[in-house]
Amino acid sequence: MTAQAGPKRDYVIIGAGSAGCTLARRLSEGGATVLVLEAGGWDRDPWIHVPLGWGRILIKRLHDWGYDCEPEESVGGRAVECARGKVVGGSSSTNAMAWVRGNRADYDGWGAKGLEGWDYDSVLPYFRRQESWSGGADAYRGGDGPIGVQPCAYQDPLVEAFAEAGRTAGFGWADDYNGARQEGFARLQMSIRNGRRCSAATAYLRPALRAGRVEIQVRAHATRLVFEGRRCVGVEYAQGGQTRTARAAREVILAGGAINSPQLLMLSGIGDPDALRALDVAVRAPLPGVGRNLRDHASVMLAYARGAPGPFPAALRVDRIAFSVARAYLRGSGFASDVPGGVTAFLRSSSAGASPDVQLLFTAAPFTAQPWLRRPFPDGFGCRAVLLHPDSEGRITLASGDPRAAPRIRQNLLSTERDRARLREGLRMIRQAMAQPSMAPFQAREVAPGAGRDGDADLDTHVRNTAITVHHPLGTCAMGLDDRAVVDANLRVRGVEGLRVVDASVMPGTVSGNINAAVIMIAERASDLILGRALAPPAVLSAA
Repeated sequence: MTAQAGPKRDYVIIGAGSAGCTLARRLSEGGATVLVLEAGGWDRDPWIHVPLGWGRILIKRLHDWGYDCEPEESVGGRAVECARGKVVGGSSSTNAMAWVRGNRADYDGWGAKGLEGWDYDSVLPYFRRQESWSGGADAYRGGDGPIGVQPCAYQDPLVEAFAEAGRTAGFGWADDYNGARQEGFARLQMSIRNGRRCSAATAYLRPALRAGRVEIQVRAHATRLVFEGRRCVGVEYAQGGQTRTARAAREVILAGGAINSPQLLMLSGIGDPDALRALDVAVRAPLPGVGRNLRDHASVMLAYARGAPGPFPAALRVDRIAFSVARAYLRGSGFASDVPGGVTAFLRSSSAGASPDVQLLFTAAPFTAQPWLRRPFPDGFGCRAVLLHPDSEGRITLASGDPRAAPRIRQNLLSTERDRARLREGLRMIRQAMAQPSMAPFQAREVAPGAGRDGDADLDTHVRNTAITVHHPLGTCAMGLDDRAVVDANLRVRGVEGLRVVDASVMPGTVSGNINAAVIMIAERASDLILGRALAPPAVLSAA
């Protein structure tokens, strides 16, 4: 039996992740009533809000859909995990809080595909609108937006030594990679405000809930879109053992992310017609691009033993870390109010295109560190090389017509020689930085893959055995003008009415870095499109 879920709202948003929270606030500020459906629970876990808790959340797969990719030969037959946030705030409540917009060329590439209004100058005002940058507003940065952004404040001389290594190795320095110039080594920026994670739930959703035009239903798993003729009028969802239906007076907005959005479209008959018929799913709109064009950022770490212990092991002694976590949660200060990183880099391989294609992510602590009582863990550090613009393309497909069954995720990570070659270059860039004089006092030895393993075959083996994603899946409901496009430039699903997709799945291509800022930008701009408001005037800037 299906129950009606309260009065009809102007908009029903499926997913309270980064895009869904942003849309809820902006649409309600425009006078609309909004219902948000979230499959996960509330974000009340203190570990979500304490920045140092990020590692615990990832390792223990807390607040996570529990997805794994299909086993793939290119990564040694492993089923690489594909963590996605299943909680209010989505992945903005579980991610590593790195705040990166990408490169001007990424968005100009979207514009060059005929996607009007998605070029860099057109999206820059929405990047500015979303943030409060601790360095203050300027032509590139926002100063009064919902998301608090600051440089990583973790204190360890190792961090400064690695920053100096980037300079002396000749990679250059970017004062603000989210400003005029991205390329080079840089201080990592974080979505942290007052010592606590600044998620989309904290920044966007809670103010909207207080204003009274937004309602949220948690543990509400969307199972099917509801249509009257060609028009999407609502969504069916499971909650508390019952099947309910929520109806929208204006539009239904799918904001489930790059895995769940194509899954729900396919379950509702929107997708590759042959694949749908094979699972006895009635075809509503034949869109073969649904679930295709899956891209993600693969990464590999080089790990090092530290010569003399740094501050991290001592701080993780059980009594100290318990106090630090409480202090960070209650007062937003102290050791647990940041993460042990601080430096990133955006670099070009020998075959890079218009923007950097390799990112480095430095970690000033061993990733497997755990609180200890009698004997501290061996100290170490590492750096990830991330492939930003892979040629490899994956696909999301249905495992069955059962909405409770996880979709099949075929990443095809690093399945081309060009991708592997560029990632090898990234690993050699790390070694070039590690060989600089500033790093000598800190290094005992390279632990993985180890000194002397320098050849292409050695690095390929290390890549195959250890590569993971950095959790940036996108593109599976791509906007565009060609036959594989799922949504148009206004994010409306082709072939039906009253339905849009607003999340990372609509990205037509990868961006040069972490994607959370880009997802929120898309939702900010989408809110103006949906409400029919005047779009922000494009920025007038010279290319950098």
